[in-house]
Parts: sequence; C-alpha cells; structure tokens
Amino acid sequence: MFDLFSTSFIQNALLTGTCVAIVAAIVGYFLIARGLTFTGHALAHIGFAGAAGAVLLGLSPLVGLLVFTIGSGIGISVLSKESRERDLAIGIILTFALGLGVLFLSLYSGFAERVYAILFGDILGISQTDVVVTALFTATTLVILLVLFRPLMFSSFDPEVAVGRGVPVRTLATGFLILVAITVSMSIQVVGVLLVFTLLVGPAATATRLVKHPLWAIGLAMLLGITYVWLGIFLAINVANATWPPSFFISTLSFGVYLPVRLLSPLWNERRKQQRVEDERQEVITDSPVRQEPLDAIDGQMVVRVKGSK
Repeated sequence: MFDLFSTSFIQNALLTGTCVAIVAAIVGYFLIARGLTFTGHALAHIGFAGAAGAVLLGLSPLVGLLVFTIGSGIGISVLSKESRERDLAIGIILTFALGLGVLFLSLYSGFAERVYAILFGDILGISQTDVVVTALFTATTLVILLVLFRPLMFSSFDPEVAVGRGVPVRTLATGFLILVAITVSMSIQVVGVLLVFTLLVGPAATATRLVKHPLWAIGLAMLLGITYVWLGIFLAINVANATWPPSFFISTLSFGVYLPVRLLSPLWNERRKQQRVEDERQEVITDSPVRQEPLDAIDGQMVVRVKGSK
C-alpha cells in the first residue's frame, strides 16, 4: 500500500503540497488577522482568468496565475485607500477578470482537461519542473515573510499605533497582497480555484480557535495543512483508487476538523478563562503578606474594638 509513495508523481505531489501548505498557513494566519479572507478568495478566481489566458497562448498556467493575481493585488491596494473601499475595489476587479476568463474559455479550442485542472486542481499531475518552481517561490516567500514578520504582525493587530510608530502600513499592505497572490497561485496547482480556501484559510482558522499565541497558531496551521495534504493524497490513491480527486479529500478533512473545533471552542475557552481567573485569585491569596484570619475571629475582634470605642 505504501509502495505507491515511492513513485515519482506521488513524490512530486507530496513535495509540492507540503510547500504550499507551509506558506499558506503563514499567509492564511495574517489573512484572518487582517480581515482579508474575501481578498484571498477573490484573487483565486481572478487567477483563473489569468491561467485560462495563459493556456490559450500556449504558456504555463502558473505564468497567467502570477501575472493576474499580482497585478490584481496591486490594483486592489491602490484603489482601496480606506478599508471600506476594499470590497468595492475587489468586486470591480473580480467581475472584470471573470469576464476575461469567459472570453478566454470561449476562444480556447483545446482539451477541457487543462481548464478542469485549473478549477479543481491536479496535484497528481504535477511535474518535476513544477516542484522546483514551487520550491523556489516557497523559499522566497518564506524569506520575505521572515523579514516582514514583526512589522506585519504590528500593523495587523494595531494599525493606528503602527502608523504612529513610523511603520509604512500602506506599503506593507501592498507587499502582503503580493505575497497572497503568489500563495494563491501556488495553491491553485494543488486544490484548484474553487477549493483554494482549503489550504489558505481552513488550517489557520482551526489553529486560531485552538491557540492564541501567533507563533503557536502558525505552527499548528502548518501541521494541519501538511496533514490534510498527505492524508488527502493517501485516501485518494488507496481508498478511491485515484478515481476521486485528492482536493475533495483535502477539503473534506479541513472542514471535518474545523467544524467541531468551531462548535466546541467557546466551551473550552470559557473554561480556560474561568480557570485563569481562579489561578490568579489563588496567586493573590497565596502572595498576600497579610495573614488570613478565620472569619469568626475577625468578626470577634471587630466587635471588641467597637465596644472599646464606646
């Protein structure tokens, strides 16, 4: 059963899926923290138009994905100077890109499998060249995220104070959207346009429900994303005999883990809060320099003092 993982196309799928899961976990965490989940969803659909145009021109779909998603990310940042203008800018750019996608599809006369792979992903059809390209983009994105991690974290949770401290919030926001565009382009190869949220938002959303510390949440999101990819490929090959797409299993695992966590997290968060309050109260009592007297003794002393004053 495990001999299948020694084949080259399975190894390519695992390597690419792992790279995408790692980058998507970090970017997805900041997407949620900055309230940009709809932006990631829109960039995926915009990327479909670029991929369709690249296929029409006989180029690699990744080229069209990167051109359209990065260009749209910059356009969204330029047109949305205020946060309330962001959704309007996304809607305008998204509808224009989808119109181009329909035009490209109507002009394309080749096999529909390439377009189908763009929509739903084709992780088992990834070539060695795709693995190398994805690994290079992953390494570049991780280095950039490492350099921008502190100011990006600062501007995500307290943008007004970040502006006051001299952080270039606008430039940082544009750079982050470019990173989102690159991550979306890589993720589409694995899960496709329609399921890109599986790796981009699913693991990060689950992790933020379980842990609050940013580094722990990002690490858990990485672990969940890699687990979804590996299990999804394993189930697609050994359970469905490669007749069902791995993206279906990946998205099902993501949803199946997130749903109970979402429903049960308020309960254990409340318990955790109560336990924290009890611990703090116990620490105050233990660390107090005043010796605690029994209630009866204190009441007796009070009564004596009152009588003495009379």
